[in-house]
Amino acid sequence: MSSLIPFVTVIHLILCVLIVLAVLVQSGKGAEISASFGGSSQTVFGSTGGANFFQMFTGVCAALFMVTSVFLATQGGKGAMSKSVMDVSVPATSTTAPANPSATTPTTPGAATAPAAGAAPAQPAAQAPAQAPAATH
Repeated sequence: MSSLIPFVTVIHLILCVLIVLAVLVQSGKGAEISASFGGSSQTVFGSTGGANFFQMFTGVCAALFMVTSVFLATQGGKGAMSKSVMDVSVPATSTTAPANPSATTPTTPGAATAPAAGAAPAQPAAQAPAQAPAATH
């Protein structure tokens, strides 16, 4: 049975193309296929015209497409369906803290940064003492 799968897949793809082409060649109810060829429909496709031929051709292609679809759905996926997605275990991720949090902490512009190891702490800038506003009586 597994040797039929590539053959049926090729037939399935050919049927896809044939169905698309058959639908595109058909015209609406107002303009029949004979309008495409510039002559009467009796000279190209017989006395009934091309509409009946293309309707029958599209129907046969659609029926064969359904048969190949069912065959490929039932037989084609047997090897891939041996395992379920739920059967596969996902390794647990650990959420431990880093050894040196200051080394991995991103800094934002304007924020104070931690001093490097062994560096002397910086002295704050000298500021003038704040004066209390004078009270008026």
